[in-house]
Amino acid sequence: MPRGVPNAGFRNTAAAVARNNGVAMLNKVTPTVVVQNETDDEIASRLAERFSILEVLTNAAVKGEARALVVSGPAGLGKSYTVEKALESWDPEQINHTIVKGYVKTTGLYKLLYQYRNAGQVLVFDDADTIFYDDNSLNLLKAVCDTTERRVVSYLAETNMVDEESAERIPRSFAFEGTIVFITNLDFDSLIERGHKLAPHLQALVSRSHYIDLAMKTRRDYMVRIRQVISAGMLKAQGLTPSQEKEVLDFLNAKQDRLREMSLRMALKIGALVKMGGNWQKLAAVTCCKN
Repeated sequence: MPRGVPNAGFRNTAAAVARNNGVAMLNKVTPTVVVQNETDDEIASRLAERFSILEVLTNAAVKGEARALVVSGPAGLGKSYTVEKALESWDPEQINHTIVKGYVKTTGLYKLLYQYRNAGQVLVFDDADTIFYDDNSLNLLKAVCDTTERRVVSYLAETNMVDEESAERIPRSFAFEGTIVFITNLDFDSLIERGHKLAPHLQALVSRSHYIDLAMKTRRDYMVRIRQVISAGMLKAQGLTPSQEKEVLDFLNAKQDRLREMSLRMALKIGALVKMGGNWQKLAAVTCCKN
């Protein structure tokens, strides 16, 4: 089992799946059709700037200069890839960082924080939004993201916890000196403005962290972002020619209101169909679009 994945910390129970689905249904970032005054070039410039800032902040995080970072944006448009690329370059053997995805119990969170408590270590939660829906987990996160010079986190329960890797007993309080990164589909700003029940907690995390919203709110934003990444060579790496890349973009643009999702993953799926040849448009219409 990889370091940082406690045996007792993750569950794939029906309740956990339902909880995850409920969170996703309530808060996922979905594109809306909005008339904007920006040109496509202006949108592209805005998005390029945001992703450039994300790279700067991620590099600051791995150096320990940014102790807590929250990255918010819609699924499938490159936010995880940007962070993971920086982490792989910095720590290719994954000795000083781990990326956690899925459901995390409070006990599992406390163990992870202990295992990655030292300066120079980075703990990343990617699409693990259920931790924001548990008061105990939120209180732990607020403690480790605090801006005070000394960040002490405590778990004062009767149960004794053990680090499975070192077999050492985990203390009930310890100083956290590492870095924590959240990659989330939740729009913190929107939830706070709406007065969602999580607003006070999310506001506390934003106050303690560097927060970047990747500013992709409309279908047009999504399409411009997809075009950016394709222009950077995503489909070329898949073996597509320039004319085939254009076919993919034309299909995405024409069918954007019917696509099952507007994402880079969808572009890759359609690219694979284009590469197959034949009547790929029919296959794409059936498998990638809603009826």
